Amino acid sequence: MMKSPGLAAVLSFFWTGVGQIYNGQILKGLILIVVQVVNSLLMFVLIGFITYPIVWIWGMYDAYKTADRHNLRQIR
Repeated sequence: MMKSPGLAAVLSFFWTGVGQIYNGQILKGLILIVVQVVNSLLMFVLIGFITYPIVWIWGMYDAYKTADRHNLRQIR
């Protein structure tokens, strides 16, 4: 079954980790959700303002690329 890279990225845009869950990477998605909760708490000590956007952007990129790779394997 084909996965939409755009949808995976948008899902991760709104909630980091959901794009990975959409792609079938349940554990990775749950780990990213937990990491973002921790990053949210770290905003009280300012480091979260750096780590949260980094993980957020990486989550969107990873969700997109994973769906894209999945589709390439489906074609072959």
